[in-house]
Order: sequence, then structure tokens, then C-alpha cells
Amino acid sequence: MRARYGVPLKVTAGITAVGAACLAYGAGFEARSFRLRRVTVPVLPPGARPLRVLQVSDIHMVGGQRKKQRWLQSLAGLRPDFVVNTGDNLSDSEGVPEVLDALGPLMEFPGVYVFGSNDYYGPKLRNPARYLIEKAQGKHGLNGNAPAVSVVHNPWERLRDAFDSAGWLNLSNARGRLKLDDMEIAFTGVDDPHIRRDRYDEVAGGPESGADISIGVVHAPYLRSLDAFTADGYALILGGHTHGGQLCIPFYGALVTNCDLDTARVKGLSTHEAGGHRSYLHVSAGCGTNRYTPVRFACPPEATLLTLTERP
Repeated sequence: MRARYGVPLKVTAGITAVGAACLAYGAGFEARSFRLRRVTVPVLPPGARPLRVLQVSDIHMVGGQRKKQRWLQSLAGLRPDFVVNTGDNLSDSEGVPEVLDALGPLMEFPGVYVFGSNDYYGPKLRNPARYLIEKAQGKHGLNGNAPAVSVVHNPWERLRDAFDSAGWLNLSNARGRLKLDDMEIAFTGVDDPHIRRDRYDEVAGGPESGADISIGVVHAPYLRSLDAFTADGYALILGGHTHGGQLCIPFYGALVTNCDLDTARVKGLSTHEAGGHRSYLHVSAGCGTNRYTPVRFACPPEATLLTLTERP
């Protein structure tokens, strides 16, 4: 007996088996195969000492994720000069205590943060194929889609209060500065563009005078934010949100970015040009997933240790 359209049942069964094996690998192994990416970025003034920056992003904590918690705690052993958290810490409205437990050792270091949509709202079950459809239609988040309704509101205020108490700087449509020994690091951040909370006009004006470097921080690397930071002259922009594509094709890469950034820059270090300026852009693939799609393929979860060095 043959399947419809002339496809042998053995072929159909083989394809099904391969798909099931990939799903089992992606959910059972790769989604828990945490990695540390190391990147060098030449953006400091001549003569400045190197700075070690740990970027964590898209933790999407769900209750019971002990291995993820232990791995995040272990990152404190890197002894970074400061930490940048680019949002989406939650994927469970009850997950705040576990996020704070996981990040507790890192909160002993200076840090800055912005929030992402999943810090504010709980995730909803959706067909992963919709990401491809929305990409083809040019729709991303609330940028072209109808506003979300009947969503769970996460207790993001508890995260904010804990981060603030630890001395981390809230960069949600705000500026801030860290003094590290003899160096001044300035930051400018926006709230999440994915849900239209970004207000760049409130922080526009470019890098701060007197700072050794000014860094732009955003959760979702939408082009409007990258263009604004770059045109204003920021040397480095840090973002997350994309999950590196999450489900990638080996030797090809990501199919989607879940924003209007091109797939060639879905993760890692690249550059961005706007207004006659060029900035370095680092997008973290993050270390978690939406609780309803706990699978990664050809895109392991990560954090990044960026070493900032003097520019040529």
C-alpha cells in the first residue's frame, strides 16, 4: 500500500521518525546545553584597560529549571566588570523567586537592565509557523499586529525592585552611568520596542561627555532603535529577543528573528550603519525559550562575555 500522492509509507514513516528525533534532541538536550560565547569588541579609547562585560538575556524562567539556575549562578565565577541583562527574564508568573535566586551571585557585580515583553506579560500558546507567516507579511509583535488581549500580567515590579536594590541601573527609556575604578561607562536604554514601549525621544542626544564609552541597550533589536542609537553615535549596542532564531537549519542558519532585523545578524557580533555612523551590534541568542515551545535546534542557549578593548 502507498500513501496518497504517491509517497511510499516507508518514506513518510522515515520523515516522521527524523522529525521526532530532532524534536527529542532539541527539547531534551540542546535546550539545556548551555554555552558561553566570548567576543572581543574594540570600542574603548586608546590606553584604556580591557573591560569584561557579561550579557545575559531571554532567561524565560519556568519553575523547576534547576540546571539553568545553577548555570546562571556559575557565571559569577567569570568575575565580570559589569553585567548587562537585556530582558525577558520570565516565562512563568511564579518565576520571580527563581530568577532572583539564579541571578543572585551576579547581582553582587555592577549591572544594568532593560525589560522585555515577557517580563511584563505571560506567554501565550501559538503555532510556531505563525512566525514565518508574520515575517512574510512584515508583521512583528505589536508592529503591524493587533494589541494583545486577555494576557497574563507578570509581577515585573518585584524584579525591578530587586534589581534596583542590588544597585543595577534601570535603563527603560533612561540613562545611567557606572564608575569602575578610573573609568566612566555611560548607558542609554529604551523599553521594549516589540510591544511599542520604546521612547527614544526621551533619551536622545547621543553619548555623554566625559564617559569613556557610551553603550546603547535594548531588548528587541528593531531597526528603528538601532538606527537611532547608531545615528546618535553610540559605539556599541546590546540586544536580545531573537533567541538566535531558536529553530535553525544546520549550515544555513535562522529562518526568523521575531523582529525586523535580518537573519544574518540574528545573534553574535555584527555592525549597523545609520546617519553616516557605524556601531557594533551584539545580539544575544539568550538562554531560554517560551514555556510553550521549549525546543532549540542548531542554536544552543548562551550567555556572552564581551571583552571591550581599545579601538584602533
